[in-house]
Amino acid sequence: MVGSTKKIIGGEGVTALWKGVNAAWLREASYTSLRLGLYEPCKVAFGCTTPETTTFVKKFAAGSAAGALGSLAGNPFDVLKTKMMASEAAGTPSIVGTAKELLSKQGLAGFYRGIDSNIMRAMVLNGTKMACYDQAKGVVMSVTGLDRTHILTSFLSAASAGFFMTCTVSPFDMIRTRLMNQPADAKIYNNAADCFVKICRQEGPLTLWRGFMPIWSRFAPTTTLQLIIFEQLRSAMGMKAL
Repeated sequence: MVGSTKKIIGGEGVTALWKGVNAAWLREASYTSLRLGLYEPCKVAFGCTTPETTTFVKKFAAGSAAGALGSLAGNPFDVLKTKMMASEAAGTPSIVGTAKELLSKQGLAGFYRGIDSNIMRAMVLNGTKMACYDQAKGVVMSVTGLDRTHILTSFLSAASAGFFMTCTVSPFDMIRTRLMNQPADAKIYNNAADCFVKICRQEGPLTLWRGFMPIWSRFAPTTTLQLIIFEQLRSAMGMKAL
């Protein structure tokens, strides 16, 4: 991680660390808004109406459903972000220029490249995130005696969810990145399943967790901040805590 950071800064400058940040913001504005906002309605749809009927499996299913819907909206921006980050051209790539190039070479389908792996990743990520966060809240409350709405309850629960997310999502991140970055004129992988099999056969199963620490370094703060802010906004709007 440190070596990669030094190489990027040395070759492209400090600003290269924020390459693709505008596409990343648009992705979060669509994808994250839906996967967080739809979690509670999905819980109700899966029958989570009382503490007795609200099981971990149903929480995971609700989170997965919300994640899948959010992924459909955010995939085009995800593709643009990945291409902008991987660009080796001098200067900061333009999101409009990247979009035009993608459209001219691959058509509208290019914006949904890797959609199968992205939806699977979103389902696992959001299912793990929301179910573990929801479940961890009960554990934190019973151990510490804190109220469900206390900010420390949210912090500890979100930090726990961030670790488990990294464990389950890392393989999907690897597959998604390989699919999105393969050349248009040289197809290496047919789909997510083919990519998974080829990585395991050619590079070994542990390759799926390559980059675990950078992913965790990203998930830990973003998950904690997202969920704490989300809970505070719900409280400000008169909604009950998750």
